[in-house]
Amino acid sequence: MAIKSLKVLVRFTFPDETVTRLHDGAGPFLDTNGDLWLGACLTEGLDEIEMAMNGEAATLMLGVSGLAPDGAGLAFDEMEDGNVIGGKVQLLLQGMDAWDQPTGSPEVKFTGTIDNMPMADTSTEDGTISSITLEITNRFSVRRLTSGAVLSDVDQRARSAQLNPSAPSDKFAERIPGLSDKAIRWPRFS
Repeated sequence: MAIKSLKVLVRFTFPDETVTRLHDGAGPFLDTNGDLWLGACLTEGLDEIEMAMNGEAATLMLGVSGLAPDGAGLAFDEMEDGNVIGGKVQLLLQGMDAWDQPTGSPEVKFTGTIDNMPMADTSTEDGTISSITLEITNRFSVRRLTSGAVLSDVDQRARSAQLNPSAPSDKFAERIPGLSDKAIRWPRFS
């Protein structure tokens, strides 16, 4: 079956094992496993989502708006109870057919942990609109190489397994350990 479009899915697994599923769109979405994904507007960070899915970003700022006031209140209560920070976040892509039905299982593109969750309410004539910004990091967001340091093959494989668990093992840095002690001789021109 041919894929005609893609749907961005976000799955949250909180420290108390509660799972929340959102998709970028309106109304509910039922996947092939029978899981219900709630519609939300992923406002901030769409370019960051793309960078995270391509493995170019180790951190992600994800804005979610259009939440009902009771949903935002529940999110605030969960934050106060300590049940948000440390939650696992996965960004997935779901292929859709010509009738906007899912084709196969969604593919995990980014996995991270919630580091912070600032919230804001905006009052309008129609009522209150709540928005949440999730600051999501993964285990490599604080990794910095000092001058002269060598990228480890083990670290690179662990990083790729964390970012995309369904992909084959990353062999990008497998020759680095052998090169770290090698002397390079430059040619001498007379």
